[in-house]
Amino acid sequence: MSVGVVCGAAVAVLTCAGPTQAAEDRAPRWELKDSGTTDVRFRGLAAVSRDTAWLAGSAGTVLRTTDGGASWRNVSPPGAAGLEFRDVEAFDARRAVVLAIGEGEASRVYRTEDAGATWTESFRNTDARAFYDCMTFFDRRHGLALSDPVDGRFRILSTSDGGRSWKVLPGTGMPAALDGEFGFAASGQCLVAAGPEDAWLATGGGARARVLHSADRGRTWTAADAPVPAGDPARGVFALAFRDRAHGLAVGGDYRPDQASPQAAARTADGGRSWQPASQPPPAYRSGAAWLPRSRTAALAVGPTGTDLTTDGGRTWRTVDTGSYDTVDCAQDLGCWAAGEKGRVARLES
Repeated sequence: MSVGVVCGAAVAVLTCAGPTQAAEDRAPRWELKDSGTTDVRFRGLAAVSRDTAWLAGSAGTVLRTTDGGASWRNVSPPGAAGLEFRDVEAFDARRAVVLAIGEGEASRVYRTEDAGATWTESFRNTDARAFYDCMTFFDRRHGLALSDPVDGRFRILSTSDGGRSWKVLPGTGMPAALDGEFGFAASGQCLVAAGPEDAWLATGGGARARVLHSADRGRTWTAADAPVPAGDPARGVFALAFRDRAHGLAVGGDYRPDQASPQAAARTADGGRSWQPASQPPPAYRSGAAWLPRSRTAALAVGPTGTDLTTDGGRTWRTVDTGSYDTVDCAQDLGCWAAGEKGRVARLES
């Protein structure tokens, strides 16, 4: 949920002062870990540390490691096999919240306080028009979840007790949605937070891709256009990453493998009020993004066709790996993880 690192435990592309030319010549390297399954697609990922991470995926699957990916424990909620988990937010090795997506009652939230030994269902959507896509937390107590538009506006769910209970926020502070606009449940990163009150949500499917920003924990929002592919249900912003209240990245494109995704990345330096396209974007659709710990300029973007690295704050990107991943997340101790189809999970190594 947060990004930062203790100086000295360095990924190859970074020093405490930032990237150096010698470091830039050494690309980061994913080391695959055996998740124990090839049948699950993991689109939900929470990096707690280099040792501990949580995965959430298809068939109601939740996995957890505390030994750096050497072994994974299946801690899936009982009776969840028919659900699609697309997001997980973990506070530590024992406490986590997972989101299942889908129409009506398929959208649910579960919480564990004992490392997945037991789960409590804390929210079940009862509105057939709602479809929840992703969630985020500002801290250990306050969080939000995002639903596709209901009555012409995106719907926001809020918690102030760490996910134990949830309430739908009034829609009066939400701008009207565009025709066909929605959020993508592709990586758990269509809704992100930075600091105690700022949140951003990403959209696609409409005539324009947009990023909406809230400075008051989801009560009111403003919208800005993002210069990424739009105008089709398969196009838009799929993931956001903010390293502070001002500096953010947006990645996406067209998820169809037979369609090109020019300008599939953008950046902001004013908190999302305006977005600039990358001058050298990733070469294809990307569904996840994360800033590398304690760097002001380095970040990763992942997708089905590879991983890209930026060392200049999102202005230019270069491909550093061709493996398939849907989501990426980094912890405070340089524990960066990625996950995706066929049970794939990896940790970034120096």
